[in-house]
Amino acid sequence: MELNEPISVVKNIGETRCKQLNKMGVETVNDLIEYFPRDYEDKSLFVNISDVVKGEVNTFKAKVSFNPEAHRVKGMVIVRARLSDATGSIDGVWFNQPYIKNSLVLGKEYVFSGKVTEKYNRIQVESPEFEIFNPNSLNNGRIVPVYTLPARLSQKVIRTVIRDALIEVKDKIDEFLPKSIIKSMGLCSRLYAIKNIHFPQNDDAFFKARYRLVAEELLLLQMRLLQLKGDVGEKTSTVKIGNYDVSGIRNQLKFDLTNAQKKVLGEIFNDFSSGYVMNRLVQGDVGCGKTAVAMIAAYLIINNGYQAVMMAPTDVLANQHYESFKAVFEPLGISCQLLTSGIKKKEKNIAYKNIENGTAQMIIGTHALIQEKVVYNNLGLVITDEQHRFGVRQREMLAQKGEEPHVLVMTATPIPRTLALILYGDLDISTINELPPGRQKVDTFAVNHTYDNRLYAFIEKEVAKGRQCYIICPMIEENEKLDLRSVLKFTEELKNDRLPDLRVECMHGKLKNNEKQDIMDRFSSGEIDVLVSTTVIEVGVNVPNATLMIIENAERFGLSALHQLRGRVGRGGEKSYCVLVTDSKTKVAKERMSIMCKSNDGFVISEKDLHLRGPGDFFGTRQHGLPEMKIANLYKDINILKDVQSVAIDLYKSDENLEKKENLLLKKRIEELYSEENKKICL
Repeated sequence: MELNEPISVVKNIGETRCKQLNKMGVETVNDLIEYFPRDYEDKSLFVNISDVVKGEVNTFKAKVSFNPEAHRVKGMVIVRARLSDATGSIDGVWFNQPYIKNSLVLGKEYVFSGKVTEKYNRIQVESPEFEIFNPNSLNNGRIVPVYTLPARLSQKVIRTVIRDALIEVKDKIDEFLPKSIIKSMGLCSRLYAIKNIHFPQNDDAFFKARYRLVAEELLLLQMRLLQLKGDVGEKTSTVKIGNYDVSGIRNQLKFDLTNAQKKVLGEIFNDFSSGYVMNRLVQGDVGCGKTAVAMIAAYLIINNGYQAVMMAPTDVLANQHYESFKAVFEPLGISCQLLTSGIKKKEKNIAYKNIENGTAQMIIGTHALIQEKVVYNNLGLVITDEQHRFGVRQREMLAQKGEEPHVLVMTATPIPRTLALILYGDLDISTINELPPGRQKVDTFAVNHTYDNRLYAFIEKEVAKGRQCYIICPMIEENEKLDLRSVLKFTEELKNDRLPDLRVECMHGKLKNNEKQDIMDRFSSGEIDVLVSTTVIEVGVNVPNATLMIIENAERFGLSALHQLRGRVGRGGEKSYCVLVTDSKTKVAKERMSIMCKSNDGFVISEKDLHLRGPGDFFGTRQHGLPEMKIANLYKDINILKDVQSVAIDLYKSDENLEKKENLLLKKRIEELYSEENKKICL
């Protein structure tokens, strides 16, 4: 059996199981042995029945002392069996599993594992897993792996097929890390690691295995990032700044900058005067004033004879930035130009001409800005807004439109500094950690759908005051499998039944750009009272008159997305509210709602989000081009990440292209992991 063969060659994997595993991304034998457990259960110790602990999962050996009986109660089949050992007896109870009655044999010894409860003064174990006692079992008498599985594929089956595959390919699991790294980091062998991550001999073996596999995965990631970013040493800037007077725009903005904004501007101005190209990330919470910082930086560049360009992730946001910049810049004699895919061909041609001849000084747009047709006259500053929507490559393509222009990246998704240094290794980092004075805290509440009528009354009350409301839904169309409120159906319900006297409109990602813009323009001008929308309004939209944000099926959103949505209100002088509507009773949903109600701090929320979801979901893997982590967690494994980063940098410095003999297997592994398809994904 070879590692690259399809999983159908593994014993007990037929056509149906093959399809189930394929859906989970498990296609080859190698995929199967690298399908790591999500959790573990310690079933290494058997308890006596007399010592079982109520409310917990207990594992014990017992014989079936009475024939199992099946009863029908209120349409439910309940199977009950008496289980006994030398110390006592307990009832085993199974619900709607009638086949259990014939699976248990009177007098035979089994191992049972399940949660013990007390009902009607009788101790019972509910729906326990069981199997005939076997000292070499994969399912009890040891630390047992637990996998993420699709429906109709059991833990027992996946454990067995992984064990069978490991037996067949144990001699094919080769080392690809250089011996020097294995030695310096004190790593166990790869074979030992894979065996013990699935079936740990003991705690120590598990921790050694996990450290090895996490370090290996993060090293591959770090080497790939270093290769993509290339040598990010300082480049000499051709942008010469002689005039640092920004009093014109400071007067035009008509508000005082916060100390945090002044500090970040100081860092930007120092970059401008250093003689080297600026590559700076400015991160800050929603509403902290990043746009004002970008405006002042652009003003300074333009005042020194250069063009500045700002790239936004959506047409809606680009239009909004264009209006904001135009309002501030045109009275100062600075011409602004909009360029998005949504504008008409004639307008595009005019834009191309103005950009090339230098008439356009401040250019704002979307991906259209990096098309070949766009030729800049004298580009001095590139600003990208909402970094997690763009990649390094897109940023570089825009920067290459000029002769080493300065680069400023802005993100409203606060990231823990250590993680930011790793993900944005080519950027210096500035943080705006202060909100402008007068910015009110948004009161946040979590309710279930029994509060619907009170919510509609609250919407009417806010609109009667002249305010506006957002209602966010997670889906565009009805999905029969999930009981979620869709934008289309919900909008009709509000218009016809719930809020017939209010002006309700709906916006979602499937609308054309000009349709979205029309709706946003009408909402901004107050012609729409209630805007029902998907998360297309998540990033950057600014309507100060909106004071109420209602998020339906809030459990479907991550914490950072909820916080970004909440940031759309509270932007004016009036008291604002956010209501999270969910009927979910899961632990994670409750925790998320609790965090949102307690905190308005984006940095606190992003830390919690990383902890709850892991970085793959937090950042959106495809947005960063990071592969889905099989075992590492960039948040929880930050210390291993630091160890690996220093090793990766040393290796990169000594052998940038991994051409030395001892590094060739590592190079091959990186190339296999980051296939051509992945290379297209921007980091």
